[in-house]
Amino acid sequence: MKSILVIGAGKIGSTIVDMLNDTGDYAVTVADASAEALAAAGKNGIKTVQLDFNDAVALQNALKGHYAVLSAAPYHLTGHVAQAARLADVNYFDLTEDVATTRMVKELSEGATTAFIPQCGLAPGFISIVAHDIASRFDKLDTVRLRVGALPQYPSNALSYNLTWSTDGVINEYIERCEAVVDGKLREVPAMEELEEFSLDGTRYEAFNTSGGLGTLCETLEGKVRNLNYKTIRYPGHCALMRVLLNDLGLRNRREVLKDILENAVPATMQDMVIVFVTVTGERDGRYVQETYARSIYGQKVAGTQRTAIQVTTAAGICAMLDLLAEGKLPKEGFVRQEEIGLDAFLANRFGRVYAGVRLDQASEPAVKDIRLDAVA
Repeated sequence: MKSILVIGAGKIGSTIVDMLNDTGDYAVTVADASAEALAAAGKNGIKTVQLDFNDAVALQNALKGHYAVLSAAPYHLTGHVAQAARLADVNYFDLTEDVATTRMVKELSEGATTAFIPQCGLAPGFISIVAHDIASRFDKLDTVRLRVGALPQYPSNALSYNLTWSTDGVINEYIERCEAVVDGKLREVPAMEELEEFSLDGTRYEAFNTSGGLGTLCETLEGKVRNLNYKTIRYPGHCALMRVLLNDLGLRNRREVLKDILENAVPATMQDMVIVFVTVTGERDGRYVQETYARSIYGQKVAGTQRTAIQVTTAAGICAMLDLLAEGKLPKEGFVRQEEIGLDAFLANRFGRVYAGVRLDQASEPAVKDIRLDAVA
């Protein structure tokens, strides 16, 4: 039985812990600075460690002897975990959408005898696997568009938004520069720009640039595609109001103030959904064609506890990659990109099948629905 250390006992970390522990195939330990969070996560024989992630020595010691460390820590602490993993010779996985952190992880992985597999969640993560799989079926690529949204099923405030995951992560992706391929060249474009609208199953949505969702796909497809971009999906009007907060009120320079406002004014919800929407155009067999992947995913129970769609999809991604490494289906050392795993192999995994509509408990209604593109503006 492989020993796994999960860093972070929050919304996503606790879901990862429950997913892995419920299989009986992994000996799971969870570490967090919060005794309260550990008390909630540490059940059913799960070991807990109270740990200051800023203490490099303590962090490295905590990692020693484990097969892998899975970081569900806030993005600004992820680099500390990666450094400790390199020093402790432990396989490393994370969920970060932060571009700078991923670049650091790639540098750390050079010459490593263990695997460094960042960006294992939804976006970055699964979305890159889907896009690369579709793109591989084209003779010549023109445009690859990736769109993902974690949305409330029943929006009821002016932002048409509820908190379902890391507030720090949302703010970071709304502020930092975004990678894209524009006219065949790798570029950085501003977040919250290039607003578009479209309709899926009769519901209107908007999408705009956000940082980090492409993972390493820009590097992988640079020189092979004319245009490649990633945008976050929201309900109409969200982008305009967030621009007021970030730009007009200057809160992009006061992240802690913005975080406090959002966490005290925008309610959380368990009734969310995740939309995954990928469109690829290009040449195939001498014809200019388009192929689209569109799914909506809903929450479900994990080890008897109801989890949101964003918790389930994010946790399933990193757990699937852990399984695939343990099964010898991924490189055993160095930097590993999400798109190195095929979509079929990912969906065949016991965790990855969540994205195919299979519930982990094998009961009740499917947690995925195919959706129809109505129009794009």
